[in-house]
Amino acid sequence: MIGETLNNRYKIEKLIGEGATAIVYQGIDLRLQRDVAVKVLLPHVNQTTRRRFEREAHAAARLNHPNIMAIYDIGQDKNYEYLVVELIQGRPLYELIPAQAKLVADIGHQICVALNYAHQVGLIHRDIKPANIYLTQDHQVKLMDFGLAIPKQGDAKRLTADGTIIGTPAYLSPEQAQGLPLDPRTDIYSTGIVLYEMVTGLLPFDADDIGTILLHQVRKAATPPRQHNPDIPEALDRVIMRALEKKPQDRFLTAREMGEALLNVSREEAALTEPPPTSQILASTPITKTSESAANRPIRIVLADDHALTRQSLAYFLDDIDGLSVVGQAENGEKVFGLIGEVQPDVVLLDLNMPGTNGLVILPKIRSSYAAVKVLILTGREEKSLIMRALRAGAHGYVLKTSSEDDLERAVRDVAQGRLVLGYGVAERLVDGLMDKDISEDVLDAMDKDILTLVAAGMDDDEIAHQLGMPEDEMMTLLMKAIDRLGVTSRTDAALMALRAGWIRLDDVQRF
Repeated sequence: MIGETLNNRYKIEKLIGEGATAIVYQGIDLRLQRDVAVKVLLPHVNQTTRRRFEREAHAAARLNHPNIMAIYDIGQDKNYEYLVVELIQGRPLYELIPAQAKLVADIGHQICVALNYAHQVGLIHRDIKPANIYLTQDHQVKLMDFGLAIPKQGDAKRLTADGTIIGTPAYLSPEQAQGLPLDPRTDIYSTGIVLYEMVTGLLPFDADDIGTILLHQVRKAATPPRQHNPDIPEALDRVIMRALEKKPQDRFLTAREMGEALLNVSREEAALTEPPPTSQILASTPITKTSESAANRPIRIVLADDHALTRQSLAYFLDDIDGLSVVGQAENGEKVFGLIGEVQPDVVLLDLNMPGTNGLVILPKIRSSYAAVKVLILTGREEKSLIMRALRAGAHGYVLKTSSEDDLERAVRDVAQGRLVLGYGVAERLVDGLMDKDISEDVLDAMDKDILTLVAAGMDDDEIAHQLGMPEDEMMTLLMKAIDRLGVTSRTDAALMALRAGWIRLDDVQRF
């Protein structure tokens, strides 16, 4: 098919891979001029496989998350049925086995973030395994193949076709192996097996025949990973073993809870390998190899501001607060970026106006390279356009330098906990007049929230309509009605109000 064009739009350029049911090509979308992957179904496959192919398209179309492979289109041209999906430049997870504990924790955290999103949307993946997880060149996890996904409600039993089990036996949960109704915790179990294999190089349950594997999944307890490799951190061992509990109620309650546990493991591992302090570091108590948990250690802060007096005053103030520790200072964007790599802070207080590389320029680079670091903008500028630009670029909060000391301390603690900070103290003036509005009641429906999320992400009207798959005039009508219901005068005010109220999520905004 190389050189062919499907439906006068998708030109096939080269072969990526092939399997028993489909061939995957790299192609180009001639209309949007972007590289894509085109998954072409082989003509001989049975109806069950065709239904799964369609299921993958319909399930993935409901998902829009940076850790999930995006699907762009489904179509048919002559005898070819195909999916058009995001072209991922990376490696399948099985090529990384075995891996170091910190990398395993980092990858596991991202898998859990993706699963938590899918579960919230209402889908259970059911086929979590290394072959369905890629790691991009930027170390970003991409979860793919939702062909076996099912809704959280309804008939959630495993499917069978021609007497075979749908799914991969080595990664099936006990309830999948028994054909029982499933809930999202089945994906937690499968993720535990993936992490077990990554950190030990072994599967917890393996045998020559499928029946024995399924029996072990149901009845046999896994050998703790540390018995295979004593260098595995105890905390990581505990996370994996809890995920592999036979009874769903004994596992993590949600993928988010498991992800947070893995994030703590990653931070503890980073602290153990942290380089010694440099002349730039002001920490009074450097992190050492101790058993102290991340939850009990101080919040580590880096200050980035071109005014030395401002930085030093902030450092004195924050260092005097119990539970906070300033570990470094920098006067411009490039220097703070290098410093983050040296000292691994929890929070960066970032000014926008600095000579050379300013805060808005360096912010996306910080977020891309150091996903766990929270960034709090601390500035004297309160233009709404700057607020939106900073949030879209990856900031977790935005406060003014005129904020009170109590408000600044609270903002640092809230950002460190992963909460959006947009409205403490003087920062309440960031959205003129909106705090006078009653935002206790959610007056937006799901489509309103989708539209305002894309507004907050900086998309133009035609881009929003294309993203949502609706005519532009219909989208504009819905947007105007949402603005009227909120009692504001502009799309920006509406988006900020929705963020402030928690009706749309900053994480969703920053995916675009």
